[in-house]
Amino acid sequence: MKGPSSSASAQANSDLQQSFNETYRELRRIARSRLHRNERFTLLDTTSLVHECFLKLSGGHVPELKERSEFLAYAATVMRTVVVDHIRHRHAERRGGGVADVTMGTEADHVAIQSVNEILEVNEALQSLAKLDPHLAQVVEMRYFGGFSELEIAEAMNLNERTIRRHWEKARALLRVSMGR
Repeated sequence: MKGPSSSASAQANSDLQQSFNETYRELRRIARSRLHRNERFTLLDTTSLVHECFLKLSGGHVPELKERSEFLAYAATVMRTVVVDHIRHRHAERRGGGVADVTMGTEADHVAIQSVNEILEVNEALQSLAKLDPHLAQVVEMRYFGGFSELEIAEAMNLNERTIRRHWEKARALLRVSMGR
């Protein structure tokens, strides 16, 4: 016999599955963008990352996300954690390697992460930024890691593009300071 919490959980899983199915192509685009910059540091491919994201979403509490763009933004965050977890795991297996510095540019397409250490450093700086200002961290998450355009971020966050541009510039400055660059 199913209790109230069991039926609520089944409904949540059903909603998650529906959202996942409806956004699968877009999730693959986000995954492809994320892996493009990190492909040599993980053993994940686009499909694996999308499916790992789904497993992580289905295994935990997913906040109520009413809009498609909210779901995609949340999924991009989950993908970042999956990639960082894989990189940490691989890095723990083979400590060392060459380290190269890269500056974050204003265009997401031109951002290239060169080292495992930098990926982990950016992740830590982003976590610190999230404590300081969650909106700025969300903009970085969506732009830098998710490959979203300013317009897509603006729509997801219900803000205008100019505000997103200002958030992006402010977040980049704070991250540079946090990372000592």
